[in-house]
Amino acid sequence: MKIGLFYGSTTCYTEMAAEKIQQHFTDALLNPLELSVELFNIKDIPLNKIADFDLVILGISTWDYGEIQEDWESHWADIADLNLSGKIIALYGMGDQIGYTDWFQDALGMLHEQVIAQDGFVIGFWDNQGYEFAASKALTDDSGQFVGLALDEDNQYQLSDERISQWCQQIQQEIAEIIAGE
Repeated sequence: MKIGLFYGSTTCYTEMAAEKIQQHFTDALLNPLELSVELFNIKDIPLNKIADFDLVILGISTWDYGEIQEDWESHWADIADLNLSGKIIALYGMGDQIGYTDWFQDALGMLHEQVIAQDGFVIGFWDNQGYEFAASKALTDDSGQFVGLALDEDNQYQLSDERISQWCQQIQQEIAEIIAGE
């Protein structure tokens, strides 16, 4: 199974998270399925490259008052042209739950909406416990989980490595269940 991780990063935090996710998948002890991840900065590559992968991980950050990151913004219309039907998609986002408490992870939620509109099959939902925020477009309606991994390098950087590790293990488990069900 080929995994492509596509991210946009202004301050390098989303990129650093992408590298940590990639590292988790290259560690044989943490990766029993022997999956590998190729990284792509979307400012350097068109989004239609997603077609080359079975599983896609998308990384985005929320800026200011619920805005999407600038590289994603410049490719936002391209998402509508993607055929994500049958693609397994996992999402992660960066945000600031204290400084922007009413918009925490909003870009993650907006990206999720775009992926669902293109028939992507999303895995990797994440518990919202341990965060303090007022509102988020990234919460599911039914369970109140985030639609992907939520990271906050501004206020909870000390939790990021463990959250990434747990999320990658969760993703691998979900992939194994999908493979077993085929």
